[in-house]
Amino acid sequence: MTIYDEEFTNDLEQDLRYLQLLSKQYPNIASASTEIIHLEAILNLPKGTEHFISDIHGEYESFTHMLKNASGVIKRKIDEDFPTLSQSEKANLATLVYYPEQKLNLIRLSTEEPLDDWYRITLYRLIELTRSVSSKYSHSKVRKAMPKDYDYIIEELISEHKDMLDKQDYYKGIIDSIIDTDRAGEFITVICNLIQRLVVDKLHIIGDIYDRGPGAEIIMEALTKHHSVDVQWGNHDILWMAAAAGCEACIANVLRISLRYANLSTIEYGYGINLLPLATFAIEFYGDDQCKSFEIKTLDKEISETDYILLTKMHKAISIIQFKLEGHIIKRHPEFLMDDQLLLERIDYDNNTIDINGETYELNDSNFPTIDRSNPYELTTRELDVLSKLKHAFLKSDKLQKHIKFLYSKGSMYTITNSNLLFHGCIPLQRDKAFEYIMLQGQRYSGKSMLDKFDRFSRDAYFLPAGSDAKKMGKDMMWYLWCGARSPLFGKDRMTTFERYFIDNRKTHHEEKNYYYKYRDDEQITNDILVEFGLDPSCSHVINGHIPVKTKEGESPVKANGKLLVIDGGFCRAYQPTTGIAGYTLIYNSYGLLLTSHEPFESIRKAIEEEDDILSSTIVLEQTASRKRVADTDLGVDLKREIVALKKLLNAYRKGYIKETFKD
Repeated sequence: MTIYDEEFTNDLEQDLRYLQLLSKQYPNIASASTEIIHLEAILNLPKGTEHFISDIHGEYESFTHMLKNASGVIKRKIDEDFPTLSQSEKANLATLVYYPEQKLNLIRLSTEEPLDDWYRITLYRLIELTRSVSSKYSHSKVRKAMPKDYDYIIEELISEHKDMLDKQDYYKGIIDSIIDTDRAGEFITVICNLIQRLVVDKLHIIGDIYDRGPGAEIIMEALTKHHSVDVQWGNHDILWMAAAAGCEACIANVLRISLRYANLSTIEYGYGINLLPLATFAIEFYGDDQCKSFEIKTLDKEISETDYILLTKMHKAISIIQFKLEGHIIKRHPEFLMDDQLLLERIDYDNNTIDINGETYELNDSNFPTIDRSNPYELTTRELDVLSKLKHAFLKSDKLQKHIKFLYSKGSMYTITNSNLLFHGCIPLQRDKAFEYIMLQGQRYSGKSMLDKFDRFSRDAYFLPAGSDAKKMGKDMMWYLWCGARSPLFGKDRMTTFERYFIDNRKTHHEEKNYYYKYRDDEQITNDILVEFGLDPSCSHVINGHIPVKTKEGESPVKANGKLLVIDGGFCRAYQPTTGIAGYTLIYNSYGLLLTSHEPFESIRKAIEEEDDILSSTIVLEQTASRKRVADTDLGVDLKREIVALKKLLNAYRKGYIKETFKD
């Protein structure tokens, strides 16, 4: 018996049931052998390019453009593949790739001359670019990415070789036919979309798609159509997920933040949630209230004075409802250790002061028309009515529910991929650098087990039957993830929302960051975290966002001697004065790790009409000694397992354990 026979005959009988199922897909030696050859060939291809982006916060125009230009990668490809083109020609070609339909319309409107020559030149350039970006993938993968109506034509054109002179007329004939049949515009659109798809193999979103910016629902819709994406939930994402699950405190928080940033388009137009009940309530109870502490951060939005005044009243109304609802959760869960945040009961309503940690502070607002001093957390009948209508609207919004289901199917508290640990916020640490722990349901959780437990709670909150105790617990835990002291998504000791609204003394506004942020530049701490999640520190990284990197003050996104990478660079306009840039993209390709920083983006309209691209600069963080192959990735591990199974199937055929079948 040969070594081959010994390896694949051992335990063959116990694998027989699985191999019988596998034989349905590969019914004979020839088909199994062909698949082994195919998979082993894929192992030797360069690894696919991964992009990591964090803290998008509703900035849909910047994000949409970044998806289309692949964070500057397409422009660099054009520079490499067409060195003789002028900068104007390169910009024109790049814009066409990003926005083919819109750019084609502008070109058609700008000339009355026939476009045949322009079509011909452009098609040849696009085919060359497609050939370049598809060169690192197998033919089968590229073919699967092609639209069915054009797959044969595209495959023929991109497989052309310049030295095949006898086929030049054949390829020219295909191009001429595309133009003559008036399909050039459609074909250009198809091939531009194919380029966009091929240039990035996998997209990782490291949390916080929602809040502050105006188009989170547009971003979510784009992600649902992306060919390969995963999401690590951020604290703002978990807030919306809990709201969609019916957590009333989180619904109130979502609405408060949306009102604070005058960002109601996502609520009203994106998700069809009617805010009239809240507006009517706010006018009824806060009509004479100036609501000075509830000013709106318009972020350059044009808002009429009448609308601004109404928004401030709605802002205050939902904030008071939020504080009451949060008081209910805190009282239900003494294990949260959040009694110090039960502030409504600490107000001296006669003297308009509040006691916090033994110190008395004056309040800047004395109008609390819906608070019962003897039972400050009790919701009034009108508040309950408003809340019921809002909750119903969140639960019945089809588009919101579709997007949240997507976040559950593609998302998690953390992800491990190709030796990189991805999470949004932090792994909570204690002062002594040990992992912080939390006691939940009589069990102690820290590090990986803490994130796993919170992940489970978050899924229970959405998927378990309505009314069950476990679902209610899950929703409360999601609220804790939003603002709890030991939440790995929040990462601070307390959320001082009440204090920021009602107390002018800024001393009370301070939120102490978790020790993770003090120690994250310590390489040993990062190594400990990697080991906790089963990774080898010598070849692994932590990638997270959440806290904007103060680039303009000289802060580096690279921590712990290159082991930890913080990629929140200020996608959100509100953070750009702090960061000095407009976001990062971390790129992991077959050559290593690159970090691209982006300048502010004005608008998609200007990008199309004036070919105004995002200005990006890239630095190399790590470069591999030899180019990484698929064999070196998680996909490679899976393919190797498939190959082992197929070889066992091959041996089972040859030993007669399973009979081959053939089509007639």
